[in-house]
Amino acid sequence: MDIVAIVDYDMSNIDSVVRAIQECGGDPIVTKKKEDFKKANRIILPGVGAFPDAMKNLRRGNLHEILREQVFDNKIPFLGICLGMQLLATTGWEGGKTEGLGWIEGDVKIFSSTEDDTRIPHIGWNNVETHKNHQLFNNIPSGKNFYFVHSYYFEAKNKNEVIGNTPYCGNFASAVAKDNIFGVQFHPEKSQKIGFQLLKNFLSI
Repeated sequence: MDIVAIVDYDMSNIDSVVRAIQECGGDPIVTKKKEDFKKANRIILPGVGAFPDAMKNLRRGNLHEILREQVFDNKIPFLGICLGMQLLATTGWEGGKTEGLGWIEGDVKIFSSTEDDTRIPHIGWNNVETHKNHQLFNNIPSGKNFYFVHSYYFEAKNKNEVIGNTPYCGNFASAVAKDNIFGVQFHPEKSQKIGFQLLKNFLSI
């Protein structure tokens, strides 16, 4: 059974992610300890909240460098969920400029719309159009619905690193991938059967 380290950095309700990983056959541990990350086969960075606060918490205790070592030196598969995906970016623009992890080049910006009926934040079910045959979406047809809650979106510089798009205030990147690093803007743990399939795919990578 794969040990899945879920990053504990005071920015999310982790319980639903823990239950989902258990349902999908993984062995989750919620941690911020280097020794736990060293024995993990997978790492998940969930998150709900503000980009600047999240980066401040990751830098506390050098957690961002611990994660970097596991992901880049030891090639451990890594999945960022919601805010966790956004933190992969070079820069976040919530309340000013904040340096992100910089693992996937891009910026995190707030939605803007001239349409009166478009509400921000983007909350609810919406489809993800996959335009690459990526293993993260194995057995998931393009256009399936996932559950979203967010006001900011990831604008990736390299479009080849975008593996899923969702229509809202135009189209935004709802899934990104680079080598062993993956990010999804939606919440797979709240997306029922189809979300669990994505988590199973991640556990098989």
